Amino acid sequence: MFHPDTQFLIDHWTTLSRRPESRGGIPDRTALEPDMLGLRLPRAFVARRTGDDAVIRLAGSWIEGFHGEALKGQALLSLWRTASRPLMFTALSQTVREGRPVVVVALAGSVAAQIEVTLLPLRGPSGRPDRLLGLYAPAATLTLATDEPRLLTARVSIGVGDAVRAPLSLAAVGGRRIA
Repeated sequence: MFHPDTQFLIDHWTTLSRRPESRGGIPDRTALEPDMLGLRLPRAFVARRTGDDAVIRLAGSWIEGFHGEALKGQALLSLWRTASRPLMFTALSQTVREGRPVVVVALAGSVAAQIEVTLLPLRGPSGRPDRLLGLYAPAATLTLATDEPRLLTARVSIGVGDAVRAPLSLAAVGGRRIA
């Protein structure tokens, strides 16, 4: 069972992904109406995929306050502890590859408060799924000391719903295997 805000965002994205104009089950970034996020907007972010990482384009005030700095232009993986980055790389790849939401359950601060970070794929201006919508959903109020590191520790990632895109498979044409 997810945090209510996580579930809301997944449900909203799913509604957008089922619209006729949504190609391949991945909605266009322009289909997203920020007003629909309501009070969740300060905990939302938009990032652009760049190879193995994503660069933050917009981050809500709550997220920037939590990390203690402006995040525009910063690599998404840099917000995570080094040991958590392989899991985050996999989550970023999975959400785009499978065309579905991925939720990363993480710990924040030395008090190890739980937080859910939701990643959802969106199509950018090129028509490719190169944008991500994200949301931080803390399980409780987070109060960190001013000198405390603001990096997240990923514990587990969960793909939500059915994968929209079929997994890759081998095919044979004239007896030759092709991808």
